[in-house]
Amino acid sequence: MRVESGSGAQPGILTPSMPRDIGRRSQRGRILTALADSCAVKSFSATTIADVVGRASISRATFYKHFANKRECFDVAVGGFVAELTGVATEAQSSGESRPEAIRRAIGAVLDHLAANPAYSRLVVIEAPILEPSIIASHREQAVDALKGQWEMGKEGSEARADARLAFGRAHVLVADYVAAGKTKKLPELLPEIVYVLLLPFVGHKEALEQVKLAQ
Repeated sequence: MRVESGSGAQPGILTPSMPRDIGRRSQRGRILTALADSCAVKSFSATTIADVVGRASISRATFYKHFANKRECFDVAVGGFVAELTGVATEAQSSGESRPEAIRRAIGAVLDHLAANPAYSRLVVIEAPILEPSIIASHREQAVDALKGQWEMGKEGSEARADARLAFGRAHVLVADYVAAGKTKKLPELLPEIVYVLLLPFVGHKEALEQVKLAQ
């Protein structure tokens, strides 16, 4: 899905110099997208290797050159899309803005990217937790740690005023409800509510409400 950045590395799909979906244009990327598309229609459990190779227009032998089995393909697709979401959130922020502003912009960018990729969004938001329930806890811990890191970096106090993990859970439910209802492309409508939910534990009602007004 991506080329790792670093000294001497070629640009990856998360770098501004290349299209974000460049990884999906490769043969391996087509397989991942075929899996996501099939899961969006049939669920992961009902999707077969035949479904994937048919959608990707490749042979079964070609599939096995890239992945040992359907589960490995699924794990790579989920991991790659989560990395994309992390990338768009990071790119949306500016060093010259306050932490609440930066987080509001990051949330907006994530919702936009989810809306633009409905099959992958369903894979990550709906299918992944069904297949591996612990994945939500893992993503929650990563998200909460990232939010705390924002406050530590901004020196605005990292202590949450409420349970940030519950806030993430509420945000996930809001997104999952939209995705499950086939309203993925309307996810940006949730921006004000999710901004409030995720900022409230860190900045309190007044500042969270100010960011909601800017998000509307």
